[in-house]
Amino acid sequence: MTKVATIESIRTEAGGTATADFYTHALALGDHVRAAASDAPTSGFRGFTLSLVVSQPSVVNAFIDAAADTGGKILAPPKKSLWGYGGTVEAPDGTVVTVAASKKKDSGPADETVDSIVLQLGVDDVAASKDFYTEHGFAVAKSYGSKYVEFATGDITLAVLKRKMLAKNAGVPPEGEGSHRVTIVSAAGPFTDPDGFVWEPN
Repeated sequence: MTKVATIESIRTEAGGTATADFYTHALALGDHVRAAASDAPTSGFRGFTLSLVVSQPSVVNAFIDAAADTGGKILAPPKKSLWGYGGTVEAPDGTVVTVAASKKKDSGPADETVDSIVLQLGVDDVAASKDFYTEHGFAVAKSYGSKYVEFATGDITLAVLKRKMLAKNAGVPPEGEGSHRVTIVSAAGPFTDPDGFVWEPN
């Protein structure tokens, strides 16, 4: 039986103590996201986001407030939308993080836990990325033609969509160049995908 590839953790770069505290304490991500030092040239949008799915609006508010108190910059204050309730922050290392709930109203006390983590990669060709990742052992969980593909990759879900759409969803300009400043840790690596995202084994 072919082993299905999973993501073990994400390493964001140009980090340090402040960034480590941001992911560990403000966003309760534990060892799922780690910070590392990097001086690789980069500017603008780095082509990926971390999306945290939580239970209800009060939890979104709690995480966004904690992020702002721990060195994060609020890019989009939490608000209701057609799909639920959410907001966007920029981590101290420049990573764009969205926090969202499908519910628009609270249904109980705030349980400040993350229900799921989604690493969204902005790509040039969604179909080509889908083929690339399936060839590397990743199982498709959801697929919406050439617009969006989600893979079953364990505690951290991998998703690919057009770069411009990802930036629009996050509320940031799509322009950017240089290093993505992120490394994805997985037993499926080492490799670099068609859009320059680096994967390494633990």
